[in-house]
Amino acid sequence: MDKFYIAYGSNLNLEQMALRCPTATIYGIGMLINWKLTFRSMRGPAFATIEPSTGSQIPVIIWKIDKTSEKALDNYEGFPLFYYKRDIKVKMDNGRHLTGMVYIMNRKAVPGIPTKKYISTIAQGYLDNNLSIDYLMNLIKTIMI
Repeated sequence: MDKFYIAYGSNLNLEQMALRCPTATIYGIGMLINWKLTFRSMRGPAFATIEPSTGSQIPVIIWKIDKTSEKALDNYEGFPLFYYKRDIKVKMDNGRHLTGMVYIMNRKAVPGIPTKKYISTIAQGYLDNNLSIDYLMNLIKTIMI
């Protein structure tokens, strides 16, 4: 049975997702309301995650995935040790809401700085999906200070 997967980081990148989850299809574009994008690390470079934040919002892509894709994503995301899964609501660009699965980093992770290559992968995903790159660039400016 297919499910919705909400991507906010490197899984916005179409080339990367095509390699990892060739059966996944884009369902639509949306916004996570009252969530913010941040970068955290267990050790080493930081990776994208989300955390609740009243008044904030994050542009996202909603993928339709099958069990094979979910297993591939679980492996990539280091589930259940590095990231855990949660179902949350997303506001679609057509104004409707749906609930989808999202990966959120383990609460033991600390704020950190991502590599330039990782940021480039995410940035390409923003461009691939016509999302506002300004959102990502403004966030990067705040963590690189």
